[in-house]
Amino acid sequence: MSTMNEEAIRGIFVTGTDTGVGKTVVTAAIAAVLRAEGMNIGVWKPVQSGASIGSGETDAERLLQSTGIDERPEAVAPYSFEAPLTPLLAAKHAGVDLTLKELIAAGIPLAKRYEALIIEGAGGVAVPLTDDALTADLISELRIPALIVARSGLGTINHTLLTASFLRHRGVPIIGVIMNDGVIAHPHDDPSVATNAELIERCSGLKVLGRVPRLQLEAAPETRIHNLRNSIQFAPIRQALAVQAMGG
Repeated sequence: MSTMNEEAIRGIFVTGTDTGVGKTVVTAAIAAVLRAEGMNIGVWKPVQSGASIGSGETDAERLLQSTGIDERPEAVAPYSFEAPLTPLLAAKHAGVDLTLKELIAAGIPLAKRYEALIIEGAGGVAVPLTDDALTADLISELRIPALIVARSGLGTINHTLLTASFLRHRGVPIIGVIMNDGVIAHPHDDPSVATNAELIERCSGLKVLGRVPRLQLEAAPETRIHNLRNSIQFAPIRQALAVQAMGG
């Protein structure tokens, strides 16, 4: 077993079947629900690209704005790069050579301030982060479970099964899958939406925790909390965090 993560970081890693599947909205909503229940939950975006902090357009800024967490964006996203490229190339474009050890070390001060972190990845599990590591390798090194965010519509079965297989190959436990209606322009016009969750469960053995409606980061926190509580089974998420709290 790797010893890179000498100081344990507790939490869950929200990954996706692709970029643009709604990871930021789901991450923020989960954090908001758990915080509303009294848990001291933080958010962490290990690396982000495509905008500069201060623009209001980075995932870190959106996460803080929508959760009300009192942190600096630089603390939530220690590695931010402006170039709209995969993190590996965006970092190189900025003259930075990332390593997994540095990515994890940058999150430890944040982790010490919270019971657990809801961690949002960049893109999908096979996104290159460093010269020799993908997002799945980061999750594996953190030794925490993953939660997969997937589109609800046509094509999602293939993407979700591939994502699950990739994580399992790295030995990453998977809490389940959250289907996101919000990234489909017209979900009612896609007949596959009604059956995709069942097929994903049957083919992968994973539990689909629910389908979330279109959630706006700008919406009132109470609205997002209400919508997510009514759409998602939170028991497996709470259980995954409780197991870590007990050192399991």
